[in-house]
Amino acid sequence: MKKKLTYEEAIENLENIVKELEDGNVPLDKALELFEEGARLTSFCSKALETAEQKILSVTEAEAKKEGDCDA
Repeated sequence: MKKKLTYEEAIENLENIVKELEDGNVPLDKALELFEEGARLTSFCSKALETAEQKILSVTEAEAKKEGDCDA
């Protein structure tokens, strides 16, 4: 069974890909594979951040509502 990738693991993988590509000692085919994987990881991280942002907004709005109800 494949373990679900975490945001932190994705960032670490992305950093490793960037280092490998920046070294410049990668054949073109391998560089393209790494670039594609980097694009997938970037998309994954972006979606994870968007989800986290929505959760934060939801919680802060709910808390603000509770505080507003208490003031009434």
